[in-house]
Amino acid sequence: MTTRAVSPGGGWRWFRQAIDLGRSNPKAIFGAVALLALIAVIALIPSAVQLLLQHGLGLGPEAVMVVIGLTTLASIVVYPLLIGGLLRVIDAAENGRPTHASAIFDTFHAGSDRARLIGFGLLMTAIYLGVFLLVVSLFGKDFMDWYWKLITAAQAQQAGGAPMPPELLALPEGFGQVMALGSLFALFMGGVYAIGFGQVALGGRSLGAALGDGVGGTLKNVLPMLVLVVLAVAAMFALALVVSLVGGILMLFGSLVHPSLGLLLVMPVYIGMLLVVYVVMFGVMYHMWRDICAAPVEPPALPGDRVEL
Repeated sequence: MTTRAVSPGGGWRWFRQAIDLGRSNPKAIFGAVALLALIAVIALIPSAVQLLLQHGLGLGPEAVMVVIGLTTLASIVVYPLLIGGLLRVIDAAENGRPTHASAIFDTFHAGSDRARLIGFGLLMTAIYLGVFLLVVSLFGKDFMDWYWKLITAAQAQQAGGAPMPPELLALPEGFGQVMALGSLFALFMGGVYAIGFGQVALGGRSLGAALGDGVGGTLKNVLPMLVLVVLAVAAMFALALVVSLVGGILMLFGSLVHPSLGLLLVMPVYIGMLLVVYVVMFGVMYHMWRDICAAPVEPPALPGDRVEL
């Protein structure tokens, strides 16, 4: 048996352990998360490229979509390696082994299972797209046609063309069903991804075995995962409220001197929020995998003159 069921309280335990994640080696874990967040910000560059292509070079929507497709494919290849590296940094820190923030890039080296990490990322992307297209074809009448026209009209409007046609602002038939089913599937696949990716990055499992473990482990632990979702939604709401209040106060006082000062004061608050969210998210991912898949930690050996009762 490669997966096991945990009690509903496991969701609370994963969340609590994720919040406490940086205690073991804060320099390595927060440093690795900061590197991942920095790369995520750099990944926004394609949006700037898109604007350049539209306004500077005058290219049409088809050329822009090609650029977006190529950059998306690049991210599908790069991010699994980064996530695998981060999970290994967390695993080393949580088990008292020496590690450092830049070890997040060790998965880019030959012999570090990079092919399996990329393969699992591609496999999960294919499953997401396949199920999405299936749901749309069954319940979302004219959904894709409406979406493509909406994107094309929005790009044309940004380029100084005609305004958005009013009929595109109306949601197509079946939109609510597509969103509801898509959300449920996304929640389920979140568990599959966390468990399966942990099995590839830390458990040494093949792609098929990791996917099977992810599906089986998620089905066995629906209740603790539901508890985790409720906790995560409540925590995100509370965090957003606190950050909004603190950011608003800093912006107000900074703007009394100069608007740029207000923005400068607010930026560290939102960067800190991003780091906290990333640490907790990947901490939950790691501890979920460890509880459901990893070998139980054996208790320390008793002295020679004592026996266990």
